[in-house]
Amino acid sequence: MTFVQLIDCRTSRIDEMNRLMDTWVEQTQGKRTATHAVVGKDLSDASHLIEIVEFPSYEEAMRNSNLPETERTFREMVALCDTMPTFTDLDVVRDEQLYAANARRLFDTLATKGELPPFNDLLIEDYHDHDPANPQDVIGLDAFRREVEMWRGGFDFAFTVEDQIAQGDRVATRWTWSGTHKGDYLGISATGRNVTVTGTTIHRCTSDGKIAEGWWQYDRLGLMEQLGALDALEK
Repeated sequence: MTFVQLIDCRTSRIDEMNRLMDTWVEQTQGKRTATHAVVGKDLSDASHLIEIVEFPSYEEAMRNSNLPETERTFREMVALCDTMPTFTDLDVVRDEQLYAANARRLFDTLATKGELPPFNDLLIEDYHDHDPANPQDVIGLDAFRREVEMWRGGFDFAFTVEDQIAQGDRVATRWTWSGTHKGDYLGISATGRNVTVTGTTIHRCTSDGKIAEGWWQYDRLGLMEQLGALDALEK
């Protein structure tokens, strides 16, 4: 179970504290078990800091605490603090990665059977879509909806999310797209062929979790080859 430790302290020597943390990161490279750390400063009290450190489990957190570098850094941190820091240990019982979850929901929505649901709860009104297959970017919900309907008119398809990485306001998703060519696509009449395409999409999200922008990269040449569109060129 994921484990989180909150370190609450007060210090007027923030620059020295930052240098101390940088030194600890350097000294524990390859040995520390922490997977994520965030330091926040109280808006109403600049000397009040809270550090949130995430570990894969309580046991891994204890391994990290037992490193000689961690013990030495703790003693030096206490010396920099105005008061004794306090620690709160938490087992994570709920963890919602909102940006990544909304990106995954978008892929599911694109492949919805029947009528295409609205995108208002997932995309901002002036959503900006970048697809190298299009001569111009697609901007706005209505334009994006038309683009999606073009794909849905040509294929019955589904996405499989292979990997997803979120950092800051960006979510990168590596996916596999599998479909059956059932209708016209770029002037190619339905072939009934089953096709598979791999690709990656990066989404930029707003603070409320909605998607504002998307960049698509996928094997379009491979798709055209599977549809037989390259056969005439090879003869």
